[in-house]
Amino acid sequence: MTTTQTGLGRKRLIEQLSELIRALDSRVPQLEREGERQIAEEAAALKRMATERLAQLEEPTPKN
Repeated sequence: MTTTQTGLGRKRLIEQLSELIRALDSRVPQLEREGERQIAEEAAALKRMATERLAQLEEPTPKN
């Protein structure tokens, strides 16, 4: 894979993770609904993982 292809894949993944984080942020839990608390907790965990991965991807890549 060329550097350009790797960079494009990385850029696309950053865009997708950012979109996922925005979607999770926009969701308003309906805590009165059954099972909603668990959904909210899992959404928060997913957001944490996506945010961590996004931070890793946004770090400068070492030059060879």
